[in-house]
Amino acid sequence: MTDSASPCFSSLPLSPAMLSNLTQLGYTEMTPIQAASLPVALAGKDLIAQAQTGSGKTAAFALAVMANLNPRRFAIQALVLCPTRELADQVTIELRRLARAQDNVKVVTLCGGVPLRMQNASLEHGAHIVVGTPGRIMDHLSRGSLDLEALNTLVLDEADRMLDMGFFDDIATVVRQCPAQRQTLLFSATYPEGIDKIARQFLREPQQIKVQPPKTEALIEQRFYEVTRANRLETVARALAHFRPASTLAFCNTKQRCRELTELLQAQGFSALALYGELEQRERDQVLAQFALQSCSVLVATDVASRGLDITQLQAVINVDISPDPEVHVHRIGRTGRAGESGLALSLASLDEMGAVGKIEQYQSQPSQFYPLEDLKAVSDAPLLPPMMALQILGGRKEKIRAGDVLGALTGEAGFTREQIGKISITEFCTFVAVERSVAALAVARLNAGKIKGKSVKVRLL
Repeated sequence: MTDSASPCFSSLPLSPAMLSNLTQLGYTEMTPIQAASLPVALAGKDLIAQAQTGSGKTAAFALAVMANLNPRRFAIQALVLCPTRELADQVTIELRRLARAQDNVKVVTLCGGVPLRMQNASLEHGAHIVVGTPGRIMDHLSRGSLDLEALNTLVLDEADRMLDMGFFDDIATVVRQCPAQRQTLLFSATYPEGIDKIARQFLREPQQIKVQPPKTEALIEQRFYEVTRANRLETVARALAHFRPASTLAFCNTKQRCRELTELLQAQGFSALALYGELEQRERDQVLAQFALQSCSVLVATDVASRGLDITQLQAVINVDISPDPEVHVHRIGRTGRAGESGLALSLASLDEMGAVGKIEQYQSQPSQFYPLEDLKAVSDAPLLPPMMALQILGGRKEKIRAGDVLGALTGEAGFTREQIGKISITEFCTFVAVERSVAALAVARLNAGKIKGKSVKVRLL
């Protein structure tokens, strides 16, 4: 367990350049997981750390990776395995931000959905750190395009989700190709049996650290509603019409339920999109971009598909189905009420789910507050529309497009104000930008008629 005080990064054995970079990035006090795990990790020991998404764990292992790195040696010295491409992208961004303190550290992401030949080209140019999903890392190892001989740090991020997704054998195959003399850092939000199996096989005398999830009751208002099979999905629509949250993440236990709920909400005029495991990568990217850019009000997702999403300003979470695992329940609702904002967590439970509700009560050490369904009444006839719309520009990192280029094109020649433009998200091959709903069609027309970085571009409204 961790001390209640928040120690500073300056108390760690980090280089002056790294401490200066951390200060510039706004990192001053350590989060509980950073304070507990960094002294162990920086001492070179193997580690099993239990912490939720959003607890600062990425920086915890990233700083350990950087400490072990020799930037002058052009060889892969660290490998981070992640369950999903979205999480791998986030980890890569964080590593690059922290790497600014060192000379020319190259981070390469290896995930499915991107042609192998492009990833091979990136690897041929030399890399220090590789972040990727187990399947694609295995592909590169089997083809000989990935060499792990110089590896000194292996990170298994969100190991519980990798196990949930059936990656144990893939992880084992990858780990066996890593040098025996290495540091292994395992991070997991929950602690299923498979974690022990990984620890016994692949870690050397690991230190175990568990950080309690922060108390949720202060900022998150939890409400439970009793539903039946017949009225469950309709209750979601009623709750949205009553509370009118700007952005909602609705969790379902199956992809079939995801599809059914999304269809019902769309039929009732809600801006809703579904996210589940079988979507193609291109579709996933589009769905995530639209939700992150606040151009979609409701994202209906399964737990596995939503893991690793870092969505800020999430006003509500709806548990369409109760999770049988109380840790997963707390993890779900912890996605709202972040950064000092208040959040709303609504959970729909049928009679046969009351046992799972009881487990949640025990886990949270607080009773569940049930509210009558009759309270859920539409407060307005106006449709619940998202404030922004998303534009997709063909061209992304491969074309060296940066957020500043897009913002410059919109506020310069196209004539829009900074306030009319929201978040900008750049992927390998395309760029997504949020603009106010009232000017979206005009923004598409003006960008298609103008140029970004001196080149004509193709833009469409999502």
